[in-house]
Amino acid sequence: MSVTNAGLTNRSALANAQRVVVKIGSSLLTSQAAGIEHEKINSYCAQISALVASGKEVILVSSGAVAEGCKRLGWSQRPTLIHQLQAAAAVGQMGLVQAYEDALSKFACGTAIVMLTHDDLADRQRYLNARGTLNTLVSMGVVPVINENDTVATDEIRFGDNDTLAALVANLLEADLLIILTDVEGLLDSDPRKNTNAKRISTAVATDPSLDTMPGEGAGVLGRGGMVTKIRAGRLAARSGADTIIASGHEADVLTRVLGGEDMGTLLTAEISPLNARKRWIAGHLRAKGSLSVDAGAVSALRDRGVSLLAAGIIQVQGDFLRGDVVRCVSEQGTLIAQGLSNYSSAEIDKIKGLNSDVFAQVIEHVVEPEVLHRDNLVLLEET
Repeated sequence: MSVTNAGLTNRSALANAQRVVVKIGSSLLTSQAAGIEHEKINSYCAQISALVASGKEVILVSSGAVAEGCKRLGWSQRPTLIHQLQAAAAVGQMGLVQAYEDALSKFACGTAIVMLTHDDLADRQRYLNARGTLNTLVSMGVVPVINENDTVATDEIRFGDNDTLAALVANLLEADLLIILTDVEGLLDSDPRKNTNAKRISTAVATDPSLDTMPGEGAGVLGRGGMVTKIRAGRLAARSGADTIIASGHEADVLTRVLGGEDMGTLLTAEISPLNARKRWIAGHLRAKGSLSVDAGAVSALRDRGVSLLAAGIIQVQGDFLRGDVVRCVSEQGTLIAQGLSNYSSAEIDKIKGLNSDVFAQVIEHVVEPEVLHRDNLVLLEET
C-alpha cells in the first residue's frame, strides 16, 4: 500500500494537540483470571495525569466493564445474549469506576464517569447536553471516563465497539487527536501470521483506500473490536479533522511518547484541522433554520475583527430554531454576513437581544455561553 513520507514531520506536530481522546481496549486492562488489572490502570493514569498537568485536555474511553463483570460472575467468555451482556456490564462497571477513581486520585486528578448510548449522540438535544457536560469537565481539569452504556443499550443502538465510540467522542468534542491503544504495534503491511517480515506502517492518510486491504485480527474472548474497526474509527475521527494514532498499549509510557513525537504505532492523518472541518460543515449548510439581524457595530466586529456574535448587537430574530441549529447573520439592510451554530434558541435570543451577557440569567432560564454565536462556530460568508 502507499505510505506517506511525512510521518516524522506530522508526528512532531502531535505535541501541539490540545484535546486528546484516548481509547484503551479490554485486552490491555483485564484478564480472564484477574478481571481488572490495577497495575495497568495505574500506569495509564500516571501518563494521563502528566498530560493534564502539562495543560492538555484528556478524555478517556475505556473498555473493561463487561470483562470485569464476567470475572466477578465467574464466566470464562464474553456472553452473546444482550441481557447477559447488560448484567455483566452492570456488575463490572462498579469495579471499573472504582479502579479509575483510585488511580487518578493518587495523582490529584479528578475523574467522572460518563455512560453513553448511540441515542445520546443521535438526538440533537442530548448530543448538545453531552458536549456541554464534557466540555465543562475538561475545562476544570477533570478526566471524563466514557464507556458505552451496555446496561441499558439494546442490540439496535449499541455502538458495537469502543473504537467507534471513541471516534464519535472525538467528533463530539472536536478533538485534535484520537489515540487507540491496542495489543499490536499498529497497522502492518501484511499478515504477520503468514509473513514474519511484516512491517509496521508509520503514517497513512485516514481516507486512503489501500487501508481496506489491511490484515485484520480478532478481539479475543473478552473484547469485540478488531483492526477493521480501528481503521473505520480513524476515518470517522478524520471527518471532524482529528488525526488518529493506533499503537500498542504494552509499550512503556506510550501516551507521553506518542505526544512527544516518537515514531511508534500508525498515524492516520486527517486532511483538514478540526476547526476547518467544523467551519466547512457550517458553511455547507445551505438551509439555515433562521436568521439574526445585527447592527452596524456587530457587522464591523464580525468582518474586521473575527470575533463572536454577542446578543448586544442583535436587533431582530427571524425563524424558529433550537440551540445548536445553523443560523445566518444579516445586516440591517439584509446583506448576508455570516453563518454559525447558535448557542440559544430563537425564543431565548428574542429575550436577550440587545442585552449584555451578565444579565442573561435575569431573563432566560438556562444560560449556556456569553456568546450567541462563538467565533469557532461561525463562518463569514459573501452573498451570491
